[in-house]
Amino acid sequence: MPDTTPTHESTPDEAAMRARLEDLATENEQLRASLNKDKTLKPFQIELIKLQRHLEAQHIPMIVLFEGRDASGKGGTIRRITRYMNEKRYRVVALGKPNETQKTQWYFQRYVEHFPSGGEVVLFDRSWYNRALVEPVFGFCTKREYRDFMKGVVGFEKDLVRQGTVLVKLYFSVDKETQATRFARRTHDPLRQWKLSEIDVQAQEYWNDFTEMKHRMLERTSTEAAPWTIIRSSNKPKARLNAMKVMLNAVDYADRDSDLDFRPDPQIVSPGKEELARMDEERDRLGRPTL
Repeated sequence: MPDTTPTHESTPDEAAMRARLEDLATENEQLRASLNKDKTLKPFQIELIKLQRHLEAQHIPMIVLFEGRDASGKGGTIRRITRYMNEKRYRVVALGKPNETQKTQWYFQRYVEHFPSGGEVVLFDRSWYNRALVEPVFGFCTKREYRDFMKGVVGFEKDLVRQGTVLVKLYFSVDKETQATRFARRTHDPLRQWKLSEIDVQAQEYWNDFTEMKHRMLERTSTEAAPWTIIRSSNKPKARLNAMKVMLNAVDYADRDSDLDFRPDPQIVSPGKEELARMDEERDRLGRPTL
């Protein structure tokens, strides 16, 4: 006898619901994986709170610069660093294009307006080093403006440090293939599309120009008073953890947990001078550096 059991065909609404449930299951898996990765950060996030207390007690201002190519992981690292910090004692500064009035001012002026007072931490998501990297590559400043910046920034930072500000300069270094992969994800993920800018679209095309400006920046502005620290950020969880360690090692704060390993991973972190030497060696071997 033929099977006369009635079959039920999915309606468009039911199919959409099933697809949405599958998407939610995938998102939950990704969230769990992310939370598991972030567990390793917790002890160091506790240390960052201790660092804040120490800075406040000693009235010490601290500035942390986050530089690097687009999609190098700066924003995600800043979010992990500040997740549990006292909101009253830190600020994240991400300035847009200067307005017409600011263009007539001393270049550093609009950044100085956001500098910390004693006991505060200010994290710059891109900083005055826009003029050493993004602006000259994309033609947003003149050659003279670039030269004036490169002549003045070393003395500016030397005075800043001499007067008691803790200055940490982090450069997030990502390879070209990883950047392309992250851009592709931004293009297709509606939750990340807001991150994709016109500059991002051109970043791969101007890869070598950006590399050249990075080399010049490290060569001229990684000084004893204000050195650059390179964070290799193709692996985001490792980059975030090691950026925290660099920041914590910048201050001899009270009540440090002696059971924690504060040593940065040498595969992830390197001094600016070492990165410059590596780039010079690569240039000699290949004709140009690639990162």
